[in-house]
Amino acid sequence: MYIQSLELSNFRNYSELNIGFDKGTNILYGNNAQGKTNILESIYLAGTAKSHRAVRDREIIKFNEEEAHIKVLLEKNNVPVRIDMHLKKNKSKGIAINGIPIRKASELFGILNVVFFSPEDLNIIKNGPAERRRFIDLELCQLDKVYVHNLVNYNKIINQRNKLLKDIGYGNDKELMDTLDIWDMQLADFGAKIITRRNQFISDINEIIYDIHKKLTNDKEELNVKYEPNIIGNNLYEELIRCRDRDFKLKSTTVGPHRDDISFMIGDIDIRKFGSQGQQRTAALSLKLSEIELVKLMINDVPVLLLDDVLSELDSSRQKQLLESLNNVQTIITCTGLDEFIENRFNIDTIYEVISGTVEKKVSTGAQTITEKR
Repeated sequence: MYIQSLELSNFRNYSELNIGFDKGTNILYGNNAQGKTNILESIYLAGTAKSHRAVRDREIIKFNEEEAHIKVLLEKNNVPVRIDMHLKKNKSKGIAINGIPIRKASELFGILNVVFFSPEDLNIIKNGPAERRRFIDLELCQLDKVYVHNLVNYNKIINQRNKLLKDIGYGNDKELMDTLDIWDMQLADFGAKIITRRNQFISDINEIIYDIHKKLTNDKEELNVKYEPNIIGNNLYEELIRCRDRDFKLKSTTVGPHRDDISFMIGDIDIRKFGSQGQQRTAALSLKLSEIELVKLMINDVPVLLLDDVLSELDSSRQKQLLESLNNVQTIITCTGLDEFIENRFNIDTIYEVISGTVEKKVSTGAQTITEKR
């Protein structure tokens, strides 16, 4: 799988952009706040229907414009695919695949598989459990449409249940209590399926990450990832009943997979709490590299890797390990300069310089550099 081209219209700071990509390594370099990350954001949006920045569509549209467009041409299993996305200020986004509109954004999942790696991801280990749950959900939603269905329904029911808890308050309205029973049974059903799938996902990651982490640490550390479900066993319904009094007081659902976590263990040490910053960052890098390998196995294809200014956050040895892992993976990298690639003698297929919402392709021909303005 690889992206052939990207077209943007009124997206962030781009009025118009048409850019082609090589199957190998593509570099977008330039000073900060020029629009490099905006290009990666548009690709991620085309693959997942969401921005990695967790913003509303209206914030993505260029200032003083009413709508924006994204068009991605890709090749998947030797078949050309086109994704069109129409962002509107006051309406839901419109999405079409090969010119055919889709009804739900979730139908987009799995068309373009992307792995996004930003400096913020280096903190996934030390930050709160919400970020680690988000990591699981974003990846599984690209890989498993059944998981998408279960997660969407689970989240809807959580919202309905929380609203009902507020409506009931401390009263004893029998009709509302009967409704709560119905929501709890449905919540337990979808929740159990989510827990089972997450557990399998972490098990699969764990088989891959062990060797990757040993290599990154020169055989000095052995990393073990553990899934920590909020509910032990298959008794979510019983736990919901048991915790009702607490839920009534807090007006919120306090048990379920929306409170799960993942632990990262080196020996007996939980590095979320007791690991050094170096250990936490290396584990985060191992996690992302494992994600790439797992996606390869599950889709029998290669995802597109988006690296957003990550190299500047890594030391030279980890830079080298990351760059060496990019064989046969289409990679689009943003950076402020090319020093890391030159020092590591890393092969670059295409170089673009980004300046204030314009993109210039740099083509090296002997001692000359020809600039193509995009």
